[in-house]
Formats: sequence, C-alpha cells, structure tokens
Amino acid sequence: MASASGEAPPPQPTSTEAAPASGSSAPAISAAAPQPGGSSPAPPSRYESQKRRDWNTFLQYLQNHKPPLTLARCSGAHVIEFLKYLDQFGKTKVHITGCPYYGYPNPPAPCACPLKQAWGSLDALIGRLRAAYEENGGRPESNPFGARAVRIYLREVREGQAKARGIPYEKKKRKRTTVVMVSSGGGGSSGAVASPSGGGDTAIGGGAGSSASLTSSATATANDTTTTYMGQ
Repeated sequence: MASASGEAPPPQPTSTEAAPASGSSAPAISAAAPQPGGSSPAPPSRYESQKRRDWNTFLQYLQNHKPPLTLARCSGAHVIEFLKYLDQFGKTKVHITGCPYYGYPNPPAPCACPLKQAWGSLDALIGRLRAAYEENGGRPESNPFGARAVRIYLREVREGQAKARGIPYEKKKRKRTTVVMVSSGGGGSSGAVASPSGGGDTAIGGGAGSSASLTSSATATANDTTTTYMGQ
C-alpha cells in the first residue's frame, strides 16, 4: 500500500532459505564438509620411521667406509661387516668361553665380558633393511640383506648367544586345526567344529627378513635398541 507522501515502501529482502516450520526453533546452520584434498597425510608408523632411520644410517655407513662403497657394489660380506660394527653400541652381555658365568642367564656378579647387539635386534634390523632396499629400487634377486652369508651369520650369532647367555631361542610352533564333522540324527544336517591342537609357547624365532622378524622387532628391541647407533 502506498504511503501518505505518495512514495512506495522499500522492497522487503527476499531469502532463498525455506521458512521454519511453525513451532520449531531457528533453522540450524550446516557446516561445509571438509574437502578430502585438504586433509593432512597420516604420520608414518613407528616401524616405517625406524626403517627409514636404519636405511639412512646404512647409506651413511657406506659413504664413510674406507674405501667408500656404493649400494650397487654392496654384498652380503659388507652387510656382515656392518652388523659387526654395530656391536660396539650393543647393550647385551655376551659371556666368553673362559668366563665363569658362561651359560648363566642371570649371573650373580658383573664380569668383563663384552657388550654386543642382541641377536633379536640384528634379526629385526636386517628385516627392515631388506624391505627398504627393495622399496628404494633394488631388485630382490640382488638384495644383499637376503644373502645366504647373512642368514648363516645370524644363525651363528643366535646359537652363540644362546649358549653364552643360557637363553635358548626356540622357533614358534604353529597351531594346527583339527576339523571334526558333527551330524545331527534328525535333520541330517552336519557342521564342522574346529579345535586347535599342537600349541606351543611363544618364543623369538624366524629367519632374517621373514614376517616373524618384522613382528618380533618390538620384543627384540626391548633388550637392545638399535636406535642407539643412529646419532640422530
């Protein structure tokens, strides 16, 4: 309706939103969904971080080697040399043959026997370096961390430390499942019942680079942390 002065009233602002229903509160404001491209990447796992540090340390070792070594010329013998180099940073007491506490898991007094890297730590380290080698473009057939000489060396370290420390390393026994068929007399239906058998206690085992060596890294590094030689 026109006003007394003859001018039309100003137009009312329009809204594109629907009016709220009678008796309801003010309409809720919905937040915009976050764009998937703007989300930050997930941080690497503890295993991936440790593997990257181990790989960088090995590359630095090759660079400081006299004479310097390239990754393409690295062999299983150089990997064993690297493992022996790490013994100076070990924290595991390994008794020598002439020590009176040779073969004692808990010696009553200290001795002058050397500290070395525990077998479990070396086994887990080789597993990580073997995976890192192939992830960085290396071929599986030329992987020096999977060489036969490295596997033999790890087995000798395991057996030697087991005798010196009096702690046997046993392979984990696999549980076999027995399937028993049960049939009902009336309906004629049958079913299978699985029962585990052949169980064994848990022990550290597995060869170098195996899946057991990867999963045992947490328990292996509890006695001997491989990050002590990083210097980072």
